[in-house]
Amino acid sequence: MAKHSKNIDMVNGSIVKGLILFSIPIMLSGTLQLLFNAADTVVVGRYGSENALAAVGSTGSLITLIVNLFMGLSVGSSVIAAHCYGAGDRKGVQQVVHTSILAAAVTGIFVGILGIVISAPALRLMGTPDDVIEQASRYMQIYFCGIPAMMIFNFGASIMRSAGDTKRPLYYLIVSGIINIILNLILVILFRLDVAGVAIATVVSQITSATLIVIHMMRCDEWYKLNLKKLKIYPDKLLKIIKIGLPAGLQGTVFSISNVVLQSSINSFGAVAMNGNSAASNLEGFMYLSVNAFHQSAVSFTGQNIGAGKYQRAGKIMRTTLTMAMAVSIIMGGVFLLARRELLHIYIPASEEAVAFGIQRLLVICTTYCLCAGTDVMTGVLRGMGASLVPTLISVIGICGTRVLWVWFIFPSFHTLTSLYISYPVSWFISFAAQFVCFIIVKKRMMRQYHAKKEQDAGLEQPAILPEAATVSE
Repeated sequence: MAKHSKNIDMVNGSIVKGLILFSIPIMLSGTLQLLFNAADTVVVGRYGSENALAAVGSTGSLITLIVNLFMGLSVGSSVIAAHCYGAGDRKGVQQVVHTSILAAAVTGIFVGILGIVISAPALRLMGTPDDVIEQASRYMQIYFCGIPAMMIFNFGASIMRSAGDTKRPLYYLIVSGIINIILNLILVILFRLDVAGVAIATVVSQITSATLIVIHMMRCDEWYKLNLKKLKIYPDKLLKIIKIGLPAGLQGTVFSISNVVLQSSINSFGAVAMNGNSAASNLEGFMYLSVNAFHQSAVSFTGQNIGAGKYQRAGKIMRTTLTMAMAVSIIMGGVFLLARRELLHIYIPASEEAVAFGIQRLLVICTTYCLCAGTDVMTGVLRGMGASLVPTLISVIGICGTRVLWVWFIFPSFHTLTSLYISYPVSWFISFAAQFVCFIIVKKRMMRQYHAKKEQDAGLEQPAILPEAATVSE
């Protein structure tokens, strides 16, 4: 790597210091993104038309379902780029960069067109009310115009993070987020564009962040320097990206489906319970984004060290990342529990009954969220080692499968919200335990391959011994 680079060195020095420097900007990025999204909701809710908030809110699960499958490919780009960085393969990094950015643009255009075409029919299939569907469809159609830019930013940011640069994506997100908020206020309040105004502001902010990241990649002297004339699909790199990224995308899609199943059970308790659950879920979003920062750290750190052949550091990276993620989740969970009523009142100022429902969820989730941190970190470590299908299968079966079976068989006998929420820590524990076992197996296999290669290399380097020399030495 270039000596002048200020990126974090992931294969040498203190793992703890590196993880702290790497993960904090990602935490801030996620938190800011959540706050910017909340600002969208506040603006359209306060200054939009009567059904504007419902229209925007009704599209969330559908957008996530469509986008997650393809967005997971950026995880593959991050892992393969990290492997190349660790191995000192500058040419490989360049091939990953140009393959990824071109794939992001092409995939983004496809997803954008798909979203525009199916938005109205999909919303009807979901049973969106007639008085909301027109605005919801308009919001989605405008929103999906910005998907190519969103894909380019995420792929570019994932490659920069794999190189150890987490600060610049944060800066670009801050700039685009501020633009988003300003445009929200102008387009919704001044021009009365309602949901269309919020969607247009989002698209402009996405284009801004993508433009900033592309300009930096074109002008920098790093290994991930981008040359638009050299954009090309390298089949071997694309296949590796798909091998790791597609399972990650499928995992996100299946998660969305299982969450829809759980949400339908929560809906059976009525609108007040739904409000309380929604407020608590928003608070949990801050915990998730903090924990997910360590997931991304685990992917990049493990990936670079595996690429460098430093397999022995994988265990220490896993233990350190796991400890830090669990500690953050325990601290944040404790703070949320202590201030649970005050925090929930921010979302639900006038309903004590809804707050009580929200507290039910927080009491279960906040006390056990360290298990979620565990499974998220282990998924990142395994993906960094190149084993993407294994954590996906474990998560699909251990988390999604457990929750669906819980709703079908346990929940009918214990028909309370608390019993429903217990399915979360149960599924986290099952997945975490299985992933930990898989980590041990994968690491042992890698170490065997590593020692076998060392013995083979040593044998090839050893000079041939003449019979006479052998006799003398005896």
